[in-house]
Amino acid sequence: MGAIQAQDFAMSKWAIGQRMLDANDEIIEAALNDGLIIRTHLLRPTWHLVSAEDIYWTLELTAPRIKSSMKSRDKALGLTPDVLNKSFSLLENQLSISFNLNRDEIAVILNTAGIKTDENRLSHILMNAELDGLICSGRRTGNKPSFGLLSERVPVRKILNKDESLAELAQRYFTSHGPATLKDFTWWSGMSVADATKALALVASDFISVSVGSEKYWLKAEESNFKGLSNSVHLLPAFDEFLIAYRDRSASLELVHNRKAISNNGIFYPVIAINGQVAGTWKRTIQKDSVKIETGLFIPVDKTTNALIEKEIEFFSHFLNRKLK
Repeated sequence: MGAIQAQDFAMSKWAIGQRMLDANDEIIEAALNDGLIIRTHLLRPTWHLVSAEDIYWTLELTAPRIKSSMKSRDKALGLTPDVLNKSFSLLENQLSISFNLNRDEIAVILNTAGIKTDENRLSHILMNAELDGLICSGRRTGNKPSFGLLSERVPVRKILNKDESLAELAQRYFTSHGPATLKDFTWWSGMSVADATKALALVASDFISVSVGSEKYWLKAEESNFKGLSNSVHLLPAFDEFLIAYRDRSASLELVHNRKAISNNGIFYPVIAINGQVAGTWKRTIQKDSVKIETGLFIPVDKTTNALIEKEIEFFSHFLNRKLK
């Protein structure tokens, strides 16, 4: 898939679990702790999960545009190049000794050196350090996320030139997200229209296109004979690629239900997809050894669909290794 949006950490693990056989939270947590999966800022300026193998070339391709968009806010916060470089030196020195530091520990280190971390400055410092390829997600300590040096977490660098990176990202996106449009890919990747257009052109021969109205959709040839879904139910996590990866989401989310699935300020709720259509929302309440799932459907469903929803709820409890309450 290239990358999976992941500002909701727990839900991003479930996003991976939904796309695997016999996955559970512990397996995915271990892959993150071991540095096989990295959580960092990529593509659009938000958290994403990416495989260690893909981290360097994806960063090199997408980070410059994100950093450019941050310049005015960095300046307003007083985060000059000198301040950022001093912060990066402190981070590199301390992480080479400690290996993992959480946000609170980093804030103390920076504050002691006279670098302010209030008013969202810490987030901007850390994000800049991620985009520069200095730090990335480290091993979780207790229930707290931490940061480590990217060079230590992922010592082997896979290097691609720009055209190779453009082609690889487009290949991943349209294979895993197709049918999708150039507008969708531009939104998802965070790249300029020019770069996204070039990326698609580099791999267009590997896909077929289908015109619907004024839009052209790209997909793998073997998917062109798809006849639709029946008896398909998924409890999708918040910010799942099923919705967030597209500029136009009308194929799977009716306008009348839009505000039930996505808040006015852009929060994507966990949704229930029935035969490819968003048909409700769900929420979890986790206790020590149990989980409670509550659902809210937008439409009435039959007994067969209700049974499938119950099966998905059981799948989620199995993923967490918790009893249903």
